[in-house]
Amino acid sequence: MASATVANGAAAASDQAVASTIDEDLYSRQLYVLGHEAQRRMASSSVLLVGVDGVGVEIAKNLILAGLKSVTLFDPMPAMTADLAAQFYLTPDHVAAGTPRAAASLPLLESLNPYVSVSLLEADGGASVADTVSAAASQYTAVVLVNQSLAAQTAVDAACRSADVKFMSVGAFGAFGRIFNDFGPAFTVSDVNGEQPRSVMISAVTVDGDDVVVTCLDEQRHDFEAGDHVSFTEVQGMTGLNDGKPREIKVLGPFTFSLVGCREEVAAMGEYVRGGYATQVKMPSTIVFKSLPEAAEEPEYVIADFAKMMQMGTTHAAFQAVDAFRATLGGALPTPGSAAHAAKFVEFVEAAAGSAADDLDAKVLECFARTAAGVLSPMAATLGGIAAQEVLKATSGKFMPIKQFFYIDCQEVLPSPPPTEAECAPTGSRYDGQVAVLGATVQKKLAALNYFLVGAGAIGCEMLKNWAMMGVGVDAASGGGIVITDMDQIEKSNLSRQFLFRDADIHKPKSVAAAAAVRVMNSDVNIVAHEVRVGPETEATFDDEFWDGLSGVCNALDNVQARLYVDQRCVYYVKPLLDSGTLGTKGNTQVVVPGLTESYSSSRDPPEKSIPICTLKNFPYQIEHTLQWARDWFEGSFRGTPEDCNAYLGSRGKDFFDDLKKQGPGTMLATLEAVHSSLVTERPLSVEDCIKWSRLLFEEMFSSSIKQLLHAFPADMVDANKVPFWSGTKRVPTPLTFNAADETHMAFVTSAALLRAQVYGIPVSDKDMAHFPAALAAVMVPDFVPKAGVKIATTEAEASEQNASGAGSLDQDDERIETLLKALPPAGSAGSDGASKTLVPLEFEKDDDTNHHIDVITACSNLRAANYSIEPADRHKSKMIAGKIIPAIATTTSFVTGLVCIEMLKLVRLGYTDRDGGGYDGGAWCKAAAKGSDAKARRDAAEKKLECFKNGFANLALPFFAFSEPVVAAATDMGHGRFWTLWDLLDVNEGRDITLGEFLEAIKTHYGLEVSMVSCGVSILYASFTNPRRLQERLATPLSEVARTVGKLTFLAKQRYLVMELICTDKEGEDVEVPYCRYRFRF
Repeated sequence: MASATVANGAAAASDQAVASTIDEDLYSRQLYVLGHEAQRRMASSSVLLVGVDGVGVEIAKNLILAGLKSVTLFDPMPAMTADLAAQFYLTPDHVAAGTPRAAASLPLLESLNPYVSVSLLEADGGASVADTVSAAASQYTAVVLVNQSLAAQTAVDAACRSADVKFMSVGAFGAFGRIFNDFGPAFTVSDVNGEQPRSVMISAVTVDGDDVVVTCLDEQRHDFEAGDHVSFTEVQGMTGLNDGKPREIKVLGPFTFSLVGCREEVAAMGEYVRGGYATQVKMPSTIVFKSLPEAAEEPEYVIADFAKMMQMGTTHAAFQAVDAFRATLGGALPTPGSAAHAAKFVEFVEAAAGSAADDLDAKVLECFARTAAGVLSPMAATLGGIAAQEVLKATSGKFMPIKQFFYIDCQEVLPSPPPTEAECAPTGSRYDGQVAVLGATVQKKLAALNYFLVGAGAIGCEMLKNWAMMGVGVDAASGGGIVITDMDQIEKSNLSRQFLFRDADIHKPKSVAAAAAVRVMNSDVNIVAHEVRVGPETEATFDDEFWDGLSGVCNALDNVQARLYVDQRCVYYVKPLLDSGTLGTKGNTQVVVPGLTESYSSSRDPPEKSIPICTLKNFPYQIEHTLQWARDWFEGSFRGTPEDCNAYLGSRGKDFFDDLKKQGPGTMLATLEAVHSSLVTERPLSVEDCIKWSRLLFEEMFSSSIKQLLHAFPADMVDANKVPFWSGTKRVPTPLTFNAADETHMAFVTSAALLRAQVYGIPVSDKDMAHFPAALAAVMVPDFVPKAGVKIATTEAEASEQNASGAGSLDQDDERIETLLKALPPAGSAGSDGASKTLVPLEFEKDDDTNHHIDVITACSNLRAANYSIEPADRHKSKMIAGKIIPAIATTTSFVTGLVCIEMLKLVRLGYTDRDGGGYDGGAWCKAAAKGSDAKARRDAAEKKLECFKNGFANLALPFFAFSEPVVAAATDMGHGRFWTLWDLLDVNEGRDITLGEFLEAIKTHYGLEVSMVSCGVSILYASFTNPRRLQERLATPLSEVARTVGKLTFLAKQRYLVMELICTDKEGEDVEVPYCRYRFRF
C-alpha cells in the first residue's frame, strides 16, 4: 500500500491553502486571469504528479506557483546526467549520489509557495508505477503522468475514470511532445474562453414577426456570437427583461441580434421605452472525454501548427509505437543520431500501420527516432506550460481543455544534415541530453554565445532558467556570456510568476537576484547583472563596443517604448532579436532575423482608445470612466499640484511664469489658482485641517458638482424634438448625501485626509485617528448655491472648443494673475517650515496596500459610480483598471519562453548568432549589386531560410495555437537591380579615421554612388555647391574633425561610429534613394 510522506511544514501550508481568504498580494496578477472562484477551487484541489524529469519539474513548478492545495510527487528514478539538460532542480551531486528525482526536487519545489503542500508518494516493495499510482489515484483531484509507458498510462487512466479523477499524460521525446487529456465522461467547463463578459447599451427592442430584435446604440458593436446568452438590466418599458434570466441569442448583424424562443414572453411585457444594457452571460458547457484506448483509435487533435496538420497522424503513430519498438532494443530508446535505428523505427511504425502506412511521413518518423533519447529544455518549458494550464482547467473547471491529443515538435532546430551518432554521443557533460538532439557542434556554438537579456521579470526568469539548462554563454574563453539588466526591485506580487525569487528577495534588485539564482542551477553560467534601464541615457554603459560584441538580444520587457528602443539598436548593429509577451493565457513570440525579416517596429498595435473628455467630466456610463476620473484626480491633487508648488517655491518667479506660458493656452490661471490654494488659502497646519479638506472635497465632488450639472440640465430636460437629454449614454446623476455610516464615504474622506497630511508632512498619530469622527462631524458644510454662467460641454467638440477658448483668458485675467502672484510666498523661498515649506508629491504605487493610493481611488470611483447608477467595482478590479495591471500567469510565461528558446536554437543553427551576423554585413544587397553580382538571387536564397522560423501566438484558455513565418522586410528599389531594406546601411570602415575626400571616394568605390550632400544631425558637412576654397579645406580634413568643427558634435568616450544621411546619384546621374551611412572613425 502506498503512503504519502509530507515535507516539513506542509501540513500547516495545506490548512492555509484551503482557507476562504486568498492572498491577493501574492496572486494578484493571476487572479485577474482566473478569478477568485477558480482560485478557491484550485486551493482545495490535490494533484499527483508522476515523473519529475525536465517536463515534470516544469509542470510541478507551475502548479505550485498557481496555488493548488497540494502537489504530490512520485518518481523513484535516480537522477541521471542526461536529466541535467532540463531538470533545473537536479545537480551533479544528486547524480553522483543516485538520489531519486522526486526526493531531490522536493525541497526547492516546496520553497516556491508557502500555501501549497508538496509531498512524496512512496511505493511499498516492488510494486510497478502503474500499480502504485492506480492504488493512490482516488485520493487526488487529478493525476498527471510524465514520460511513462503506454501500458502505465492505460492502466492509470482506467483507475482514474472509475474514481472520477481527471487524468493527463505528457510525453517528450527529443524534438517531439505530446499531451493527452481524459477528464471523464462529463466534464463541466464554467467559462470556455476566459474573456470578460461583453456588455452593450441598447436602443430598441421590437417584436418583429416571430423574432424579438434587439438593436444596439449607434456605433456600439455587440461582438456577440450565435449561441451566446445575455441578460438585461435598466430596460425601461419592458421591465420584465430585467429579471436577470439568461436568454439565448441569434446574431443578425454587428448592431442587432434576436432572442431565441421567447417571442410570446417578451410581447407580453409591453412597449420598450428606452435605455438598457445587454450583458453576456457565461454558460457552462459539458465536455465528453473518451478513455485513452478509445481516443487513440479515433484521435481528436488540437492542432499546434496548421502547417504541420498533415503530420499529426505520423506523430501520433510514432508515440503509440515507441514503447513496442523499445522492446526490440531491450528497453532502450533509439541511439541518438543513429541512421540505422532510425531506419528500423520507420519500418517498424509502417508495419504497425498496415494499409495506413502510405499516409505516414518517413522523414518525421526518422527525426523522431534520431532525437527520441534526447532532452531539450525549451521543449520541456513549452510542454510544461501547456500541461500545467490543462491541470488548472481540470481542477478549476475554468477554460476549455485540450480534447484530447495535442502534439508539438521543433524539427527545424536540427542541423542539416542531421548530426551523426558520433556527434550525439554522451561525454559525461551536463548537456549530454541536449547534445543527443542537436549534436556537439551546436552545443559548442551555444556555449560561445554572448547574449543580452533585457528584463528580469517573469519572462526574464524563465528565460534565464532555460539558458542555464541549455548552456548558453558558458564558454567565457570563447567570449560567451549573458548580460542581464533590470532597474526594478522585487515585490511580493512577483513571486507567483517570477519563480527565481523568494520572500527573502523582496526589495532586492531583480537582475542581481535572478543572476544569483541561475548560478545555483548551473555553476557554469557566466552572467553579468546591471540595474539600469536600456535607453538613450545609458548609451555610455551599453556602447558601441558592447553591442558589437553581442551574439543577439532577447527582450523580456513589459512596455512598448523600451521594446522599440532595443529593436532600433538591434537593427543598427545588425543583431537578431527575440521578443515575446503575455496577457493572461495569451502569449506571442517574434523572431527578428538580421537582413531578412521585419523588425519589431515594423508593425504597431493600434493606439489605445481614449475616453472622451466630456464623458469623463460629466457623462460617465462605465466603471472604467469613473476609475480614470478618479486616477486623474489623484494625479492632479497629490502629485501634479504639489510638484507645481515646489517648482514655484524652488524657482525664480520669472522662470516659473515663463514655464507656465509654455504649457499651452488655458492652463496658466488654473495652475496659479491651484498653487495659491495649496500654499495660501487651504494650506493645512494640522490633521484637523486635512479632515476638513477631505469632507468639503466630498461635498464638492459628489454633491455640489452634480447639483450644478442638474441645474444646467434638469433630469426631465428634452430637446426640440422631445428627445430626453438624459438618454443613450447620458445617465441622469444623483447627488450623494454624506453618511458617516457608509463604508465607502468614510473610506474616501479618511484616505484623502491621510494623503493630504502626507503631502504636507503632517504626522498622523493614533490619537488623531481616534479623534477623526469628531473632527469630521465638526466640519461646517455650506449650503449649495448654483453658479451662474457655468458652461458645461456636452460633446467632445464643445470640450475642445472650451479648451481652445481658454487661450485668451490668460491675457484677459492679468489682474487676477497679478493678485495671485502677490498673495503667494516669494518665489525661490523653498524652506523646511512655514508657508514656504516644500510639499511631498506622491508617486502612484498600486502594489503597496498600506499607502492608501488604491483605497482612495477605489472609493472615489465608486462614489462617482453611485452618482451615475453605475455598478461599482471592488478593490481588486479597481486596482487592475486604475493601475493598468497586465494579467499574468506562470503557465503562459513558461510556454512562451520555451518557444522563444526554440527560435534561438534555429538562429544558432543557421549562423545568425555568429559575431559576423551570419555573414550579413548590413549593406549586402546594395553593395553586392554595385560589384556586379546578383543581389536579388542572393536575397531569394536567404529568404529560403525563413521557412524554418516561426512567429507564434497562442491562447491557452481556448486552447488555440497559430504559427507563421516572419514577414520579409520591405525593400526600397535603388534601380539597376539594387535595393535596400531596413537592415541595410552604407557601411564605411577603412580601418582608420579617413578624410572627407577619402570618404566620398569610398562610397563611390564600394557602392558605385556619387555623393552630392552629407549631413549629420542638423548640420551639412559636405555639399557639392559649397565654396570651392572652403570645400578643398574640408576634403583634406578627417571626417570626425569635420563633424566636430562644422557639425558641433561631441562624442562619447567609447563612441565608434558616426551616422550620416547622404544624397547620392548613380553613374547615370539619376538621384538614388539610399539608406543611412554608418562611418567608423575610432578603433
